[in-house]
Amino acid sequence: MTAPTRSHPELAPAQAEIVRATLPAIAAAVDEITTVFYRTLFGNHPELLRDLFNRGNQAQGSQSRALAASIATFATYLVDPALPHPSAMLARIGHKHASLGITADQYQVVHDNLFAAIVEVLGADVVTAPVADAWDRVYWLMADALIDLEKQLYIEAGVQPGQVFRAVTVTERGDDPAGVAVFRVRAVDPAEELPGFIAGQYISVGVRLPDGARQLRQYSLIEAGGDGTLAFAVKRVAATPGCPAGEVSTWLHERVETGDTLEISLPFGDLTIDPDATTPLVLISAGVGVTPMVGILEHLAARDPGRPVQVLHADRRADTHPLRTRLLALVGRLDRAEVAFWYAEEADGAHRGRLDLSAVAVPGDAEIYVCGGDGFLDTVRAQLAAAGIPAQRVHIEQFTPTDWRR
Repeated sequence: MTAPTRSHPELAPAQAEIVRATLPAIAAAVDEITTVFYRTLFGNHPELLRDLFNRGNQAQGSQSRALAASIATFATYLVDPALPHPSAMLARIGHKHASLGITADQYQVVHDNLFAAIVEVLGADVVTAPVADAWDRVYWLMADALIDLEKQLYIEAGVQPGQVFRAVTVTERGDDPAGVAVFRVRAVDPAEELPGFIAGQYISVGVRLPDGARQLRQYSLIEAGGDGTLAFAVKRVAATPGCPAGEVSTWLHERVETGDTLEISLPFGDLTIDPDATTPLVLISAGVGVTPMVGILEHLAARDPGRPVQVLHADRRADTHPLRTRLLALVGRLDRAEVAFWYAEEADGAHRGRLDLSAVAVPGDAEIYVCGGDGFLDTVRAQLAAAGIPAQRVHIEQFTPTDWRR
């Protein structure tokens, strides 16, 4: 996994004082600022909402919260370098950007519209020239860190910046009883054979929707076939009134069959295991958060079946548990695997109720991987902290934009 440098970015002393003094006001207004920013950005560049940004996240406000949180977190670190380095945040954003094909020139577009939003919300009397210069420095320190990281990711992928998408043919489709479709794909052009992936990574899948929009969503890779194919899993997510969330998963479920063509990115993602390590693994998931864990189990079954692993999953019932049969089959191929399920609505051979880590013995030296919804992640973090598990051993993935203030 590529990680951003841990060297401390610098603000001039006078700039640091200005940022420190204005950070409370910026932080208090940052949600309003980002709301105005996206309205301004999409007003000036409607193609970005149509063809790049996730319309579901925009409708729900989660993307605005994620941007606000990342800027506030980075600025807070700049004025207090004793705080933990935001390398995890930068890595998460950088991998996501690479999977979308983001390039360095797009950061200037974001900058111009973001600063216009700051002035609109706070007023020119607050955003004086020194204040604007100081926050401009904050922005470009963060942007340059991300640009450098994304440049390295593109180099490692062997592509020019942004050139990450490939046309693929669906060679097989399988439907899991819990409402998950598994698509196996192969490159249309043999000269662009799909690469393998590191267990835990994802791809972006692009579809052209009936209204002409090209929308991108990320889906976990669950298997590399060894024959130039990749397999990924898609949980059908129902759209809610006034919110187009689920439009891509619905399109994939209803329209894509064997022989169809899709557009996917190369693999990216920072929730990856060290394939050379021997420490125990603990895989904790809820709902469709099980998909990256299945990818990790596929890796273990094929290459490291003796590594100790605990598989802990929470769901409503056995029949809503995505890829349950596949998961159990993979566990059966491992020498030192333990499994525990929690089902909220029935026992059916599992624990009844919500996931409770006190019911299992989590090894103190384990590397722990967690994926699920926001509430589930908060609960698991709290339980792991109560159990004395160091935060640096806990690796979190979530399928919605991350609010780093949580």
